[in-house]
Amino acid sequence: MKPSNLRRIGAHLSTTGGIDLAVVHAAEMGANCIQVFSGSPRMWRRTPLQNIDAVKVWAAQEKFDVRPIFTHALYLVNLASDKPELVELSTQTLIHDLNFDAHIKGAGVVVHLGSHQGRGFEASKTQLVDQIKKILAATPEAATFLIENSAGQNGKIASDLGEIRWLLDQVNSKRLGWCFDTCHGFAAGFELKAVGQKITELGLWESLKVIHINDSRDPFDSGRDRHDNIGAGNIPAESLKTFLNLPEIAQIPLITEAPGLDGNGPDAENIARIKKILS
Repeated sequence: MKPSNLRRIGAHLSTTGGIDLAVVHAAEMGANCIQVFSGSPRMWRRTPLQNIDAVKVWAAQEKFDVRPIFTHALYLVNLASDKPELVELSTQTLIHDLNFDAHIKGAGVVVHLGSHQGRGFEASKTQLVDQIKKILAATPEAATFLIENSAGQNGKIASDLGEIRWLLDQVNSKRLGWCFDTCHGFAAGFELKAVGQKITELGLWESLKVIHINDSRDPFDSGRDRHDNIGAGNIPAESLKTFLNLPEIAQIPLITEAPGLDGNGPDAENIARIKKILS
């Protein structure tokens, strides 16, 4: 049965058994879009694209009206590292993920750019631009690279939305956009009631392609990236409601990465809670 809501509300789901089964699972839990990993999030090895039956994925999407599909890059990526071998591994993995995105006709690859490891954004920003350009040049036009804002812990890039603005300007590609995560933004010191104005000031609405809806286990401006279930964390309910109901994001897909009530990942309850906030 197809979800009845018109807004695109989804979850990051396991692809065990195939991406097409993740699509079915999304529909069963009341979602109508998803995010997946192209392989293990904590291993460099990726699944060969020829082993992924995109036709089955598209058929499931059509049947259940679950679209779009976003891909999340693995957690090992660090394009800002001062270790050339890590930067190269990260680059090649992201090239694979953007090829994966094009292969399944996805809506983009969400990327944590990594950490400057205390050297500062200024010391790593040129390297970041060079690597992003390299990745885009080596991948299909249909693939999109999406920078995710960070909570800022341990020198993570993009806790400051101005850094995202700068990178978008320097790379200057329609294939580069960004993702806003509510938990990361809250932990980085952004009041969700006011973050819309900041996005407007920076001219970032047009390039915002997906929003991660997660509550925060840690307090405001903590710099810590730990998701909680919707309504169970420290983000004020009214702030989250105000943000989610901004007219600018009415057409932007919402994806939750909440831990789930049983700790096994996003579930129907979190999808229902998001829908209630939007009602």
